[in-house]
Amino acid sequence: MTEAVALSDTRRLRADRARQMADVLRRQVLQGAFPARVLPAEARLVEEFGASRNTVRDALDLLRAEGLVERCPGVGTLVVSEKYAHGLERLLGLAETLHEHGTVSNEVRTTGLITPPREVSARLRTPAGEPVVYVERLRRLNGVPLSLDLTYLVRDLGEALLAEDLANNDVFVLLERLSGQRLGLAEMTLEAVNADPHSAAVLEAPRGAALMMAERLTHLADGRPVDLEYIRFRGDRITMRGTLRRPDPLA
Repeated sequence: MTEAVALSDTRRLRADRARQMADVLRRQVLQGAFPARVLPAEARLVEEFGASRNTVRDALDLLRAEGLVERCPGVGTLVVSEKYAHGLERLLGLAETLHEHGTVSNEVRTTGLITPPREVSARLRTPAGEPVVYVERLRRLNGVPLSLDLTYLVRDLGEALLAEDLANNDVFVLLERLSGQRLGLAEMTLEAVNADPHSAAVLEAPRGAALMMAERLTHLADGRPVDLEYIRFRGDRITMRGTLRRPDPLA
């Protein structure tokens, strides 16, 4: 068994302390905690975190490598990027979620009927070989690429949806209008993936950059699955946020 190292132990690596400090600062940056988007001076961070100046610099370097801050000689450390919070507790489209931050627009790259893989048919509960509607969109917030969405829709709703304004509407809003009922729930998984060359080019991200991949199967209120999406979010522009409650063991 590896012996634990006390926090006060000088053997504790500077890199460990820098990572610990960067985690706290990252959260503050994302919450807009610093007025005028300027981080406190190094001397103040040394005092606040009880760390050496080199550790503070290492922590700031970690945030700089993530594209969140820039260190400007004679000015200080500036916040240069912004992430947007995407809630995990409510079933909302991207434009509904981010309306406070600006305008979401959709570049529709591909649409049409396809014969889907068996896995897609099974998840949408359609007979194998039955065509579904495929929609591929690049989604931007205030003109900045945010996500690449690959969407499979059941045929009856999907074909009607293609006649709608996909450039300026969330698919969720259109599905509810066309089906005449509310959406019910969605099953979603999240994982980190690296940007493949095509995704990187479309999202204007470095090749191999970290992306947040969401796979989401959405059902109507009556339980019918109608919308299967594979969404690649730019990892440097969005953060997932939610409140988790521990279940009552007596319930």
